[in-house]
Amino acid sequence: MWELYIVRHGIAVERGTPGIPDDERPLTPRGEKRMKEIGDGLAALELPVDRIVTSPLPRAHRTAEILAERLRMAGDVEIAPVLSAESTARDIAQWLGLQPEAPLLIVGHNPGLEELLGLLLLGDPKAFPFTLKKGGIVALRRPASEPERYTIEWAATPRVLRRLSN
Repeated sequence: MWELYIVRHGIAVERGTPGIPDDERPLTPRGEKRMKEIGDGLAALELPVDRIVTSPLPRAHRTAEILAERLRMAGDVEIAPVLSAESTARDIAQWLGLQPEAPLLIVGHNPGLEELLGLLLLGDPKAFPFTLKKGGIVALRRPASEPERYTIEWAATPRVLRRLSN
């Protein structure tokens, strides 16, 4: 059984902000604060995460660093260019197929993550019927006996995760 946690990056500086290229947009102070609360909520759940892998873009990388700190995995963040904003769901799924079967948390961007969820769960990148909010998480499992089939274990909005941190 393989556990996969998919997290969308936290609240970032708005696209189109003068002087900040899209690929360099950082988390806002509010985004940093909320991701710390979300990380505390995930720590309360005692996620069995062995690895945290992130997009190299600053907003996702900082999100992963905060989650690693809160999950007491500081310094253990890996970068995977395939999780960048321009990657397709199929690119990410192919990369996932090469990863060792250990609990993995990935941090990335929409629409790629929502399309990945549609692909892994329903076989169609356009089929995911929900919105993955910034800071939201979806937990999937893949039985060893059926390597192409994922099931959704649970999902949580940022608000729910922040409430768990209290």
